[in-house]
Amino acid sequence: MRNKAKWMLGTLAMTILGPGVAMAQQGAGGGGNDGLIAIGAGIAIGVAAIGPGLGQGRAVAAAMESIGRNPNAADRVQTPLIIGLAFMEALAIYGLVIAYFLQSKVG
Repeated sequence: MRNKAKWMLGTLAMTILGPGVAMAQQGAGGGGNDGLIAIGAGIAIGVAAIGPGLGQGRAVAAAMESIGRNPNAADRVQTPLIIGLAFMEALAIYGLVIAYFLQSKVG
């Protein structure tokens, strides 16, 4: 069980830090802060993907459970669910935009 937890933690770390480390190595010849900015961009992309992804999964699971318990409430659940998913997706897009702004400052 410990090996699985270590593997999952390593995969998560590489997902979050991988793009930033790659950009840091690419922009290492520039200024002194280029590497840190690149790592920040990678973390922004990783967090922007993981956070809303988990939130969307929980929201959809809760909506499907409530519709399963009371099928007549599907119309009242669907609209707030779609609005909530749109807000969560907007947060992911904000993270992506921030990462692009940070990337443009490298090199």
